[in-house]
Amino acid sequence: MILVTSANGNQGRRLIPRLLTAGQEVRGCVRTEASAERLRALGAQEVLVGDMADPRFIAEAVRGVDSVYHIGPTLHPAERAMGFAMIDAARASGVKHFVFSSVLHAITTDLIQHEIKRDLEEHLLSSGLEFTILQPANYMLTHRMTTVFEEGVFRLPWSLDRRQSMVDLDDVTDVAALVLGNPERHGAATYELVGAGRYTAHDIGRVLSDVLGREIRVERLDLEAFVRARFGAADPDTLAHQLRMTGAIEARYSSHDFLGNPNVLGWLLGRPPTSFEGFVRKEWAAFKAAQGRA
Repeated sequence: MILVTSANGNQGRRLIPRLLTAGQEVRGCVRTEASAERLRALGAQEVLVGDMADPRFIAEAVRGVDSVYHIGPTLHPAERAMGFAMIDAARASGVKHFVFSSVLHAITTDLIQHEIKRDLEEHLLSSGLEFTILQPANYMLTHRMTTVFEEGVFRLPWSLDRRQSMVDLDDVTDVAALVLGNPERHGAATYELVGAGRYTAHDIGRVLSDVLGREIRVERLDLEAFVRARFGAADPDTLAHQLRMTGAIEARYSSHDFLGNPNVLGWLLGRPPTSFEGFVRKEWAAFKAAQGRA
C-alpha cells in the first residue's frame, strides 16, 4: 500500500492513475469530501478525509502502508510541522520507504517555502527511514496555459527578465511512480527534476506565440492578484502568510535566475525530458479538443 498526501493536488491527480495502472494499492489523504470523491473516481482503493495538522489523523493515515509519498500543502502555515509529524509517524509505523516531494535548490533559505523543505529534508535524513527526495523545478502548469489560450497574455508576478528552469508535471509524476515502484533501486537518493531550457518570460512568450500562431503578450502580475487567483479567497491571517511567502519568491526571482540541469531527469525517464514547447503543444491540443466538445 502506498500513501499519497495532498492527493487531490496537481501531482496527486496525475500520480494516482499511474500507480494504479502499475498494479499498486493506493491510499490518498485529502481535506474535503469533494476531493475524496474525485480520488474515488480515479480508482483509489482507500481515501481518508481529515486534517494533516492533526497527529491522530496522520497516525491513522500511515497505519499499514509500505511507502509514503509526501506532498506538503502549498503555502500552508503548518507545512513544516505537518512534515515533521508525517516523518515521525512513518518511522513509528514501520514504513519501509518515504518519498518526499521537495523543491529544486532547497538550500535557498531566503525563500521561505524552500527553507521549510530544507528542514524537512534534514529531518528525513536523520530519521533512519529509507528515503528518496525529489527536487522539481518550477512546474509547467496547465492553469497558466488556460489563461494564455483564452486571453492571449502570459503573466508572472516577478521580473520578466530573469531566467528560470521548468519541468513538466507529467515527467515529475512519471519519476515519482518509478521511484515508488522500485524502492530498492532508488533508496537513499536525492534527485533534481529539471526540464531542458532556461527561459525568461519573454522567451516563454515567443514559444507560446510560435505554437499558437499569434502574438502572446507577457505582463508582470500584481503579487496580491496572483495570490488570490492561485489560492482563492482566504481569511486575513492566511492571506498575510501567503503574501509573505510569495513576496519572498518575488524578491528572489526578481534578483536571481532559478536554474537547474536536466541530466538527472533524462536518466531517470530514459528519454529527453518534455520541453516547454512540447508541453505547450500538448496543452493546446487538449484545450482545443475540450472546446470542440463544449
